[in-house]
Order: sequence, then structure tokens, then C-alpha cells
Amino acid sequence: MTTRKQISLEGTEIGERIRALRQALGLTQEQLAARLGVSFPTVNRWENNHAKPSPLAMEKIEALAKRLNKTNQGKGA
Repeated sequence: MTTRKQISLEGTEIGERIRALRQALGLTQEQLAARLGVSFPTVNRWENNHAKPSPLAMEKIEALAKRLNKTNQGKGA
């Protein structure tokens, strides 16, 4: 059985955390952008640490991470 680790938005660079979240969700940058209501280049800039998400975008990103972590806990991860 494969266990998934919890996605944390604490520590390390924000771009690395956003990329890890996106990959854990199985989304492309375009798909994540659509879910967050931003453009694909915006997600790309975040992941490459060329820009930081706005406070509103961070709220949406954190909500996705919480949802993913709840799902993983339900699967015994």
C-alpha cells in the first residue's frame, strides 16, 4: 500500500511547496491555475520563486492543502 505524506505550507521555499501540492493533487500548472482562478504563467512564476502568491491566493492554496491532507488521513496515510 502506498502512503502519501502530509503536504505542509510551512518551511522551504513557497514555490517548492506549491509544486509539491500540485503534484500530490495530480494537476498540471494549467489545471491548478484554473482551480485557483489565476493564469498558468502565474503558477509557473510561483513555482520558480519569481513571484509570491497574494494573500487571497494563499488562502485558496492552503484550503487545497487542507483538503488533500484530510483525504490522505482518511486513507490511513
